This record gives sequence, structure tokens and C-alpha cells, in this order.
Amino acid sequence: MSRPLKTALLVAAASAALSLTASSRADDTGTPNIPFEKYQLKNGLVVVLAEDHSIPMVAVNNMVRVGSRYERPGRTGFAHLFEHLMFMGTDRVPTGVFDQSMETEGGWNNAWTAEDRTDYFDVAPQHVLPLLLWLEADRLSSLGATMTQEKLDAQRGVVKNERRQRSENEPYAKAELRLPELLYPDGHPYHHPVIGSHEDLEAATVDDVKTFFSEYYVPNNMSLVVAGDFDSAKVKVDIDRMFSSIPASKVPEAPPATTPKLPGIVRETIEDDVELPKVIFAWHSPARFAPGDAELDILSNILTHGKTSRLYKTLVYDKELAQSVSASQVSQDLSSYFEVDAFARPGVSLDDVEKNVLAGIQNVIDKGVTSQEVARAKNDFETSFVRGIESVEGKASLLATYESHVGDPGYLSKDLARYRRVDEGAVRSAAKASLDPAALVIIRVVPRTKDAKKADAAAPKGGAK
Repeated sequence: MSRPLKTALLVAAASAALSLTASSRADDTGTPNIPFEKYQLKNGLVVVLAEDHSIPMVAVNNMVRVGSRYERPGRTGFAHLFEHLMFMGTDRVPTGVFDQSMETEGGWNNAWTAEDRTDYFDVAPQHVLPLLLWLEADRLSSLGATMTQEKLDAQRGVVKNERRQRSENEPYAKAELRLPELLYPDGHPYHHPVIGSHEDLEAATVDDVKTFFSEYYVPNNMSLVVAGDFDSAKVKVDIDRMFSSIPASKVPEAPPATTPKLPGIVRETIEDDVELPKVIFAWHSPARFAPGDAELDILSNILTHGKTSRLYKTLVYDKELAQSVSASQVSQDLSSYFEVDAFARPGVSLDDVEKNVLAGIQNVIDKGVTSQEVARAKNDFETSFVRGIESVEGKASLLATYESHVGDPGYLSKDLARYRRVDEGAVRSAAKASLDPAALVIIRVVPRTKDAKKADAAAPKGGAK
């Protein structure tokens, strides 16, 4: 139930020429506008209502201001573990009934955890909205008190297996576990991966879980967004009745963080059960919404999106060095990182792949990009943005994200303005400021040797319990 936090915040302005859904009106500049109403309950819960009668569907989004960076030493993986525990049921809604209740009525739900936030969302036909709200209010009000050792053990096992399957045994995934440890120093809130360690997960107690719930899963640390086909006046009554009695609580201060800085080029090679070698490049970059964040988003598109993009054309098409190449600005609250991944073709040296990727980055720094490249990248982002808010769940997610990160669900126009301001000079400046060729992490993932495979086969079987 987890996924990385890369939301519609990181897309560019929607073009006036693109058609918008009935509820996503555009202003005179062509900027989409999602009408909403925001208010706050006495217990601090921020409520955002986006009434939209274009289709008979509703979405509920509960975003909690907690992620892996809020975890204490020795308790990594707690935010993700708790995301799973939130579906383990209460006295009124036993384990399994939460999902069953929605699915019986044609609805569905999911959740994700990242470094900065945890998010829960439900989607269903409009007549199911009272049930969605009641289910969310029930687990927020009583899940902590009804936590048991049996529930904890069940989901602890699920999360540990998820780590094994998705991070330890999935091809190339070991590098994803290692990357934050190499990018951020020990003690930094981003140093450990979201999924945590087996040791910390095993050490978690019921009291630990209850404390985590009481500290972070409180109304004054959350936002509740409802989008879709409903009557705001009626929904306000339901929300007040279901949520207003849940008490607020003091939320712990976020762990302090220093500004990360790499001492030079940090290299590591990981042997894995893979067919093709891969090289990962990662640089520290500006935080979400900071100057340079949008510019590096645009650069990622220029470098690797489409057959005519710079790195794709050079590595995949012209020189036939890489099977594929991708780039992204991974935006986070405290600081971000810019990542380029390249899979080498069979028989191609990673030295050649690495040399050409870094040469492509250096070319941007030295000579910049063209206005045509920037325009194409903006158009790609524009299309993606409009598509992202066509659904009720997309609208709810965007409103919740803006509210949680900047305290303004109507931040859309300001966010889009960041991308509209980007020009070729700004892209080059951002690249020069962040993509230092002498300060980055380079991870190579290579096929394991026959000797290593034999040693593993002879080793005792088992693992973390």
C-alpha cells in the first residue's frame, strides 16, 4: 500500500487550449481552477470540500503529516508499518471489514507512505460517502486503543515480507535501499529508507505503536478532503458529527536536519541477480517548491522523456550504449535529489555509459538548453497535469497535497506559475547550481559473479525473524 510521493505538484501549467473537466474551470490565463471550500473544526482538523456534480463519484483523502523522516532512531519503518496497521480494524469494524464494506458498495481504497507524508484515500459511488466518512472517523478515533499484539505481529510480518520481496529480492531494488544512506549522513531524517530495517520492525512493541498513533494520528495533524458529487451542507453536518469529538493532541516537533553536502563523488558497486548492468547517478537538489525545483523537473524531461530527448537520443539511439535511461527530480520537504538511471546494453561497459551520461549533464551546464526543448517539456507537463485532475481522486489528492505542504489547497495557480516562469536560462542555472560533477552519488548494479552465487547456495537458509 505504499508508493513514492511524487504528486501532481511536480507538473507544469495546463494549457488553455486543452479541454478541462466541468469542475476544473480555467481562468483567463488558462490555469485550471478546482473550486473548493476550506474550514477547520475546533479540534484542528482541516476540512476541504470540492463539490463536483459532473459524475456520480466521490473521493475522500486523509493526509497525515508524518513519514519516515519523523521516526526515532531504532524505530525506522514505523510510518509505513502504521499505514498497514490502519487497515487492521477496530471493535466496530473488525479486521477485513473496512475493505469489504467499501467493495460491497462498489468502492475501493488505498494508501501510501513516503519520507514526508502518509496518505489514505477512498473512492466510491456518491451514495457511499457517509460510509466512507464513518469508516475514516472510526479508525481515527479508536484504532490506537484497539491495537493488539496479534494485529501488530500480522502486519509486521507483511511489511518484513514486503521488504524482502520488493527491496531485497527484486532486481535492482537493493540500490534503492542504499541510495538514501549514501546521499544523507547518519542521523539525517532522510538517511534511512521508508520501509525501515528488519531489526527495527522486529523491535516494535504494542506500546510503541500506540504512542506513535497518539502523537501523529490526531486531527490537528491531518487534513480531510472530500471531492465529488455531494451536497456540502449535508456533508458538513456529517463531518462535524463524526470527527469533531476526536480530541486534538500536541504533535512532536519534526527531527532537526542539517543541509546535506556530499564530500565528493561517492561510489558503490552492488552485485545483484540481474541481467543488465545499471548505473545510478544522484545529486542533492532544491527542496519542494524551492527555486530550482521546477527547473530540474523540466530538465529531467529534456534529458530523458521521448526519443529525441538528449540522453535517450545519445545513449539509446545514436550510440546504442543503453537499453533505457530515465531522469527525475525527486522532490522532498527538507531537500530533494536529482536522479538519472541508465541500463547498459549487453556487452557495453558501464564506464562508457557513465562517461556519456556525465558528458550530457556537463553539456547542459556549459551550453544550456534550447527554448524549443523547454517548450516541449512544458507541454508534456501540461498534458500530464490536466489528465491528473480529471478524476475525483486526482482532485482530492492535489487539494490534500497542497493543504498539507503549504497550508493552501488553492495553491494551484502559484505552483503552476513556477513552471510557466521556467526558461532556458533558468534550466541551465539550476543545473549549474545542483548537478556538480564533483559531488554526487554513483551506484553501479552489476550481475553477481558465479562465486558469489555458489556461496549463497551453500549458506544456511533463513533470515530475519
